[in-house]
Amino acid sequence: MNLAFMSSLFLAQVLFLSAMWAQSLQNATSNGLGSQASTNRDESLLTLHAAVSEVHLVFTVTDKHGHYVTDLKQEDLEILDDRRPPEKILSFRSETDLPLQVGLLIDTSQSVRERFTFEQEAAIAFLKQILRQKYDQAFVTGFDMTPKVTQDFTDDLERLALGIHLLQPGSLTAMYDAVYYACNKLKQSQAIPARRVLILLSDGYDNSSSVTRERVIEMAQRAEVSVYTVRTSMTARGRGQKTLETIAETTGGRSYAPNEITGVANAFTAIQTELRSQYAVSYKPAAFKLDGHYRRIEVRTPNKKGLGIRSRTGYRTAKMGYTSDR
Repeated sequence: MNLAFMSSLFLAQVLFLSAMWAQSLQNATSNGLGSQASTNRDESLLTLHAAVSEVHLVFTVTDKHGHYVTDLKQEDLEILDDRRPPEKILSFRSETDLPLQVGLLIDTSQSVRERFTFEQEAAIAFLKQILRQKYDQAFVTGFDMTPKVTQDFTDDLERLALGIHLLQPGSLTAMYDAVYYACNKLKQSQAIPARRVLILLSDGYDNSSSVTRERVIEMAQRAEVSVYTVRTSMTARGRGQKTLETIAETTGGRSYAPNEITGVANAFTAIQTELRSQYAVSYKPAAFKLDGHYRRIEVRTPNKKGLGIRSRTGYRTAKMGYTSDR
């Protein structure tokens, strides 16, 4: 009888304590733990944006004859971020051996139809020369009114060649939308230490995009993507070529304007050489704030005159709470 009574009393105590624990948990969820969850979200947001405060910059150096200079040391360089030297240089290296993440973006609109087959073959030859299997990766996207991925990231050259052959000529041209899409796709791989490069084959004209050229440049700079453009129109230079030059120059890439169709292949060869002749530096910028401010970047060689340096021209910091890529 006493044993039964003691067992009942023990069970009642367990039930009471369980109820009290559940009530305290509910209160904590609505008060303390809710605040902690909010704090955790804020900390995650801060961690995300703290990663942005580490700037990764790829740049190319040439002499007065246009030859690549590949023997510079860290002490040869002066970097200004928002007109200030970085708080700390985190790393400096030659880019020769850093993996490549390449986006191949080919205009398939009506305006390039007559040169389309040759451009496809030149693009395949380029990928065969530049990609190192099990090290570099590329994806293939064609665009007219919308971008269409025909082969996602891979190091398989046969699959990439098939993706290029699957591209079909279309109608109108939404080039800005396509470049924005491709840069955002490259941005998703930022966890991998690599150079992110977009090769754009187009005549530079756009007649149906929903985003502007300025938004495209901002996305490329934020994604740390260097855009190399190859003009596919053999006619005189015009507004399209100026657009291609602006996108390339502001993102640290280069613009090529062949005067004949065989020049497309030569442009690919030149891009290949440049991608193996670059530098990379990572640094922590001074006085960094999450205020949406545009920070201009300058790279100089004060003790080595006559050198030309090409890099992206700057980047816009995210605002606290900013999450959208659009």
